[in-house]
Amino acid sequence: MAETDTNAQHAETPEGDAALARPYARAVFELASSKDQLQEWSDRLALMAAVVSNDTMQQLLSNPRLSKNEAGALVIRACGEDIGDNAANLLNMLAENGRLGQLPMIAALYNRFRDEAQGTVEAEVISAMPLSEAQKSAITEALKRRLGRDVQLNCSVNEDLVGGAVIRAGDLVIDGSAVEYLRQLSSALVH
Repeated sequence: MAETDTNAQHAETPEGDAALARPYARAVFELASSKDQLQEWSDRLALMAAVVSNDTMQQLLSNPRLSKNEAGALVIRACGEDIGDNAANLLNMLAENGRLGQLPMIAALYNRFRDEAQGTVEAEVISAMPLSEAQKSAITEALKRRLGRDVQLNCSVNEDLVGGAVIRAGDLVIDGSAVEYLRQLSSALVH
């Protein structure tokens, strides 16, 4: 049986992850576009990424006695038969090339390509406390003006931020958290 080194499936840096994942994400996007299945593929990729990111699955995939073919078949079974032949082929190709670990980045890049094609951008807002509907609306409108595209807002809460929020939309990152403010203040005092 062929040995599978799952550590080799992960690049050293986020830029490396993106460089390895981009050709796969682009190919899937072109396939999905040609078949008018943009949302279906977004859902499939999210499922596949969740499956390979699962701790138990990562332990199974790291077994050196598991061949590349077996790794692909294992992930396909875990995803279920509803993913379709093209998705199964993608999983087999990723397994063969030692790239199953790239699925989360492939899914993220695919969603960027989809959003660009649809003229939308997905924005993530992480705040110290839940946002009101008025706050969500204000953030959405401000991002829409700044980015010139429709914005889909995904909100989550992280109490470790103490106050404020962190907003990520594509390449734009706005860190208005109290933690970041304190870090900057500390840095200014030291220098």
